[in-house]
Amino acid sequence: MVARARMKGTYQYGDGSQYKGEWSEEGQREGYGIMKFTDGSQYYGMFKAGLCEGPGVMVFSDNSRYEGEFQHGKFHGRGVFMRCDGMKFEGEFQNGKISGLGLVTFSDGSHGLPRNEGYFNGNQMIRREKCPELIHTALRSAETARNLKA
Repeated sequence: MVARARMKGTYQYGDGSQYKGEWSEEGQREGYGIMKFTDGSQYYGMFKAGLCEGPGVMVFSDNSRYEGEFQHGKFHGRGVFMRCDGMKFEGEFQNGKISGLGLVTFSDGSHGLPRNEGYFNGNQMIRREKCPELIHTALRSAETARNLKA
């Protein structure tokens, strides 16, 4: 199989958002790119078939951010979500929501008493469970996303 060189370019959308990065031959965002939205939010990372796919970083207008894996344009897989107030969740996401094993860290650096580590569905802990290997994997996914280069 021969790898094809991707086209690179910038496109300004009618709503004022802008994409700068790689494009497929079909004219879709494909490969590494940066998408800037009109509300000040920004995504940088990998695209596939026009959507965020694979490692990436989404920074919201309030400076909350997600670093990790995306699928079909949503947080999906392992990663770290950090709120603008410093609270964070390291763990698993599905379909754009917290879902699976992970760890909550509050803005003061504590994890709560008892420790908020275990299985989550949305913002609710379903059961307590130690998951250090998964947390380590989520941190590695976030680091991979942060270190992407064009």
